[in-house]
Amino acid sequence: MDHDDAQVGRLLTRREALAVMGSTALLVLAGSSRRLFVPAAAQSGPVPSCVVRPQQTEGPYFVDEKLNRTDIRSDPSDGAVKPGAVLALTFNVSRLVSGTCTPLPGAYVDVWQCDALGVYSDVTDPRFNTRGKRFLRGYQVTDAGGAARFVTIYPGWYQGRTVHIHFKIRSAPSARPGYEFTSQLYFDDTLTDRVHAQQPYAAKGRRTVRNEGDGIFNQGGAQLLLPVEQDGAGYKGTFSVALQGI
Repeated sequence: MDHDDAQVGRLLTRREALAVMGSTALLVLAGSSRRLFVPAAAQSGPVPSCVVRPQQTEGPYFVDEKLNRTDIRSDPSDGAVKPGAVLALTFNVSRLVSGTCTPLPGAYVDVWQCDALGVYSDVTDPRFNTRGKRFLRGYQVTDAGGAARFVTIYPGWYQGRTVHIHFKIRSAPSARPGYEFTSQLYFDDTLTDRVHAQQPYAAKGRRTVRNEGDGIFNQGGAQLLLPVEQDGAGYKGTFSVALQGI
């Protein structure tokens, strides 16, 4: 999608952008992946809690599948549902205007993640080839209250990373100017230990990286921890984030 540049504060140099990562600033991606802006409100004085969400790397596994669906557990090719602890995931998306967060309707929220055994769909990797599969991927458009809801599973793990879910918030394809924000959600290590002690997660064995050992998590991941609570036999979590300059 071709996004025009949004006017959201001063343009950061690469060195300044890296220095900001992990701070309380929200980094909004505007134009190309090499251009990071920081909201002017984050440069001086406090900002609303909904803004304290740093942008993080998209990673190698994003595929724009254009799958508009709430339940992302299944593979559209055969209907097979990925096993794992059910996670009801809600995003509350806002725009920051004059220091106040107001709901942002019409935003596209993409989610993609690995399954219980650390495998992503529709990619080629040294560990697997899942081309043509589209499990655990999808998007929703935020409603009038700025909410986008998904049904997924608690993610598994793979070598080199702590447990996480990727997400991207962007404008409608026809919107001009456009906006895009990409980051990751993380989980409390104690909760992950408890979930991963069960099948099908336990079949993969003990994970090798916890939050504090993940280099990407250490770039502001503490601000991206998803608050999770028990929800029947599964879990639920709500994540709030605001964009400025749109």
